[in-house]
Amino acid sequence: MAKKRKGKSSIETDATLTLKERLAEKRKAIQARKAAVNFISMATMISLVVGMALFAIAGVKGAGGGFAGILTLMLSFKFPWHALHAFMIYMPFGGTITYATVGNNPLMQLAKDGMYIPALIAIYQYCKQHKLAMIVPKSLKTPLLLLFVYCILVLLFVNGAQQFTGKPSEKPIFMGILGLKVLLGYVPLIPCAYYLMKKKQDVYNLMRITVVVVIICCGLAFVQYMMLKTGRCKGTVGEGADLFKASLDARCFVGGSLLYTPEQGVIRLPGTFVAPWQWGWYLISSAFTTFAVTFFDRNFVWKIIGGIGMLLTIVMAVICGQRIALMLVPVMIVIQLFTTGQIANLKRFLPIGVGLAGAIVVAMASNPAVVQERLDSAVSRWNASPPDAFITEQFNMVVRGATLLGNGLGRATNSARAMGDTQLIETYYPKVMYEIGPIGVILFLVLVTALTIACFRAYRSVKDKNLRGYGAVFWTFVLVISYNTYYYPLDVDPVAVYYWFFAGVALKLPELDRLEPIPIEDPKKKKKRRR
Repeated sequence: MAKKRKGKSSIETDATLTLKERLAEKRKAIQARKAAVNFISMATMISLVVGMALFAIAGVKGAGGGFAGILTLMLSFKFPWHALHAFMIYMPFGGTITYATVGNNPLMQLAKDGMYIPALIAIYQYCKQHKLAMIVPKSLKTPLLLLFVYCILVLLFVNGAQQFTGKPSEKPIFMGILGLKVLLGYVPLIPCAYYLMKKKQDVYNLMRITVVVVIICCGLAFVQYMMLKTGRCKGTVGEGADLFKASLDARCFVGGSLLYTPEQGVIRLPGTFVAPWQWGWYLISSAFTTFAVTFFDRNFVWKIIGGIGMLLTIVMAVICGQRIALMLVPVMIVIQLFTTGQIANLKRFLPIGVGLAGAIVVAMASNPAVVQERLDSAVSRWNASPPDAFITEQFNMVVRGATLLGNGLGRATNSARAMGDTQLIETYYPKVMYEIGPIGVILFLVLVTALTIACFRAYRSVKDKNLRGYGAVFWTFVLVISYNTYYYPLDVDPVAVYYWFFAGVALKLPELDRLEPIPIEDPKKKKKRRR
């Protein structure tokens, strides 16, 4: 690699490479491509052998799963940076792929970790080799280690005691390990995202990919809705209570379990996800990603694409029947207008705002009955169970039976129910308190508060206007999710992944800003151009 000249940016360094250095770089790139092709060929052959061996035992599905699983693990370990991008792209389609290939298989719900975990191991080795910190920023080190040590104590003394005194059919230790994975398993995405972003363009590319995925997912979800509306899919079939429950039997086109009984005034669509409420929170997170590209991308075409994504997100928030999405998507957009300062930037805000408002008015005018039904449903739900009363009730329920160390990791985690009895708690911090007690809640709050402050300081130090806008969006997302306790999005995709990942990107922005400063224009050249 060529040595950098003092006082030169990385771009200027590339421009001043000698012919010999350029040839050396070219040879190195060719060798890297050859090595990559050789490894991919070897990994494919090994995966084929494993698949053929599994075919005799588990048939076509087992062979296909074994081939895809081994190949994914090997490639993710060898190419961790590409694996992280694949992980972010795959996640919104995971529910659709799972039910379209192997059906309701709990193991397939963990398929995305086949990209994440090998990539994490490889990135850990990369950091160790280059003497880079795995805990960034340093202000997170103490609260993170304290919470982790405390959780290990809960795992040993609470889950461990249940292993010997509980029901023989239960597996409290394994339940605790899964509960710990759900609670803190994606925290390492902070350093992964931090080191993945090597230049400013990486941030723009990441957000552009994210918006394209949002548009595709919303498009597929709209097709799902039209297939149900036109009768190509039957929707929910049954009597009594069955007409008000989401079911896999009603699955249509993409995603998992859905509820569609419009004659009863009940619609809950899953989009491309496993369950409707996951789709609702994906739309809420998309209100942030599409907003960022719409207002802060450097390319005008991508601004338009971001606006299309934002419009589709709002439309699907109305159509899907998820009241939480209908209420929070517009609220999150308005909050970002203030936190990013766009409400005061009339030149940028007015054209986008007028365009979006016009498109929304046209959409509402063409489907007034649907809009009115969704609004009535949201209002009736709010009146029947106000969020503040619901959260208070959940806290009171947990406090009455609270113990110092909690009831054990995983005891209120839905994905751990196959390993023993779990408690259904539908709000996040009461759920955390039930599992690891009041001390655990305090330690978790200290961790997310430290992360929120670090993201705020990071984005405020950025000078590049577009990059600073991205940082403001990321910080707002982290702030909202950190203290949200209504339901438990930090336990499940996509928020469980986006929260930690976008925090890592936000923390890297100041360094990217310093590496590629805004070019200072020479006044003399400016005058010459004017002449």
